[in-house]
Amino acid sequence: MMKVFSITPDNHVVAISSAEQLSEEAANDRFGNPEELNKLVQNWPSARLVAIWNSLPDVEPVRKFRDRTTAVRRIWEAVQKVDGKGGQPAPTATEKRPRSAHQASNDKQRATGRRGTKSERVLALLRQPGGATLKALMRATAWQAHSVRGFLSGQVNKKMKLKVKSFERDGERVYAIQH
Repeated sequence: MMKVFSITPDNHVVAISSAEQLSEEAANDRFGNPEELNKLVQNWPSARLVAIWNSLPDVEPVRKFRDRTTAVRRIWEAVQKVDGKGGQPAPTATEKRPRSAHQASNDKQRATGRRGTKSERVLALLRQPGGATLKALMRATAWQAHSVRGFLSGQVNKKMKLKVKSFERDGERVYAIQH
């Protein structure tokens, strides 16, 4: 049986196991090969192609594609892997699409800081026994002073729920995470 896929209005790709599962509206957005997919997305904005790609499970999110041909090729290959025996099955038109690995792990990453990010560098500096000066935080992130203070207040204090103490040492402002 030939695999047939459909793209929902909210840019999710679903596998269709029978023609009866397709509503008349979704029938217009179905494809079974790369040529049909290319014809389907021909007049779509590239932002929608990016949204479709980023909604697929187990893919590295992108901001844009080099060109439409690359987008169609990569989406088609990802759909084949997802629906294949080795990967997770693609949801049918009546099932809700499972969360991608990127989305599922995002909550943990937001709370703890991801590796190699400016957030992680700031948290490492704040966790030092003596804390970190405002100037050291500015150098580590290439941010201005008001951006560092905004990050400490908004992200670290409010979102990550970590208490940051602020004090002066030798005439310089110092920040540290309270234990």
